[in-house]
Amino acid sequence: MTATLFNYSYSYTAKQQRNAARTPVPVRRIVIVGGGSAGWMVAMILARSLIAKGVAISVLESPAVGIIGVGEGSTPWLRGFFDGLGIEEAEWMPACDATYKCGITFAGWSTKPGFESYFHPFASMLDNLTMTQFVHNAEARINGADVHAHPNRFFIASRLAERRLAPKPDSNFPFDIWHGYHFDSVLLGQFLHKKALERGVTYRACHLSHATLDSEGAIAAVVTAEGESIAADVFIDCTGFAGLLIDKALKTPFVSFANNLFNDAAVAMPTPIGTSIPSETVSTALKHGWAWQIPLTSRFGNGYVYSSQACSADQAEAELRERLGLLDSPTPARHLKMKIGRVTQHWNKNCLAVGLSQGFIEPLEATALLFIQQTAATFLDFLERGDLGEAAHAAFNKIVNDRFEGTRDYIVTHYKTNSRSDTEYWRANAANLNLSDPLKQLLSAWMSGRSIAPGVRQQAIGSGYPVFSWYSIMAGMGIFPDQRDLHAPSAEEAKYNLAEIDNLIERSATHYRSHHEVLKRIPLRDTDDSLQVYFW
Repeated sequence: MTATLFNYSYSYTAKQQRNAARTPVPVRRIVIVGGGSAGWMVAMILARSLIAKGVAISVLESPAVGIIGVGEGSTPWLRGFFDGLGIEEAEWMPACDATYKCGITFAGWSTKPGFESYFHPFASMLDNLTMTQFVHNAEARINGADVHAHPNRFFIASRLAERRLAPKPDSNFPFDIWHGYHFDSVLLGQFLHKKALERGVTYRACHLSHATLDSEGAIAAVVTAEGESIAADVFIDCTGFAGLLIDKALKTPFVSFANNLFNDAAVAMPTPIGTSIPSETVSTALKHGWAWQIPLTSRFGNGYVYSSQACSADQAEAELRERLGLLDSPTPARHLKMKIGRVTQHWNKNCLAVGLSQGFIEPLEATALLFIQQTAATFLDFLERGDLGEAAHAAFNKIVNDRFEGTRDYIVTHYKTNSRSDTEYWRANAANLNLSDPLKQLLSAWMSGRSIAPGVRQQAIGSGYPVFSWYSIMAGMGIFPDQRDLHAPSAEEAKYNLAEIDNLIERSATHYRSHHEVLKRIPLRDTDDSLQVYFW
């Protein structure tokens, strides 16, 4: 296994950007309907290449009512997004209350001794020195050898999160860690709005009513509440679960994941945060779902994702308040409904659905922004090739659907492998047989002691998460023979010295500083660029 498993970046080189600017594209005007993180992120991705080619990009957005944004986490793809746009952390992180994210701790999903909690890391170059040992021990353990196979011991990111260290090494330590971020979702949308306008995207605040279709069933124009008709060559639907274009206008069929994923609602509320700031998301299993805790610079974002079939909104809020010590607090709660699944065609005629309008898989692994970025970047690739025919539509939709299916399977695995029995919710998840064929094959291979790597690499299930992620979840949840059934390992099964791994990771961790200290020293220039000040 090599670092190529961990390639999250899709940024352009300067040469690629120059070549793209010389290649004509077959559209002149793109209208993005809806703003927020999805609309403005798409605008930035498209503007990077298309405005130089004379393509006009506009965002139409209904005036928003100011709200406190839900704390949100990302995958390392967000780092690739900003790197590709040449936007420094020092510029965007302070504007979005952002912190660093080394990965996610899953607490309470498993009841197996020694596996009650595990950490899913983001990758680092150092993992190339420990990955082989982890996979070897995991495969030996599933075949009955009494060797250590919990993933936390093998990854530097786990150690950093445990000690609340930032994934930013000292300048003399040449090992990069691909990290994600936590941020205020509303502030991120506002920041991207500002940057998109600076880069040539136009903006109109207007109340959108509906869309009209042409004689071939494509979208001809979107109509405002005032009766104005706005035409374009391509329309991008970023209207959230409302799906103003992809659903309401084009009637694109929707594939529900309700039989795979039971959660369809959430309740969120903030709590104060001190000066010792975690560098991880924590996902804790509760009675009828799971709670997130996301550290921002100004507060913790907390929430409870649950099934409305298992408990009411009031019951979920009460359980979350009790967990947070807010039973008698006036802190307001924000209730959310989720539509879990995907459309069949993310690119339908001249409409591209991005964000919640195209689909949503519950936020367990912070995949919402990932889908936005991947969908927009893949569409841009087709557009720049001038490939807009039916075959292109079919190829594009297969790529995106495979990503949704693979990610769904990975999320389903968290529930399927749980060993809780305290509520009917968890028992039903463990007993759920509505699994895809690739996931059934992967689970079968694991339980029979075979390597799961070939199946992940060869099937759509690998489109969501790479091989090491699948080993991490299966080992982290303790999907191994009972301790009583293990045998003393042979010399081959126990060939790796874990003390050496401990020593490597411990010495490496000394090159990282506290999360709070690193955030404090993020430089930010004022508007006249003459004075360097520090965030916080």
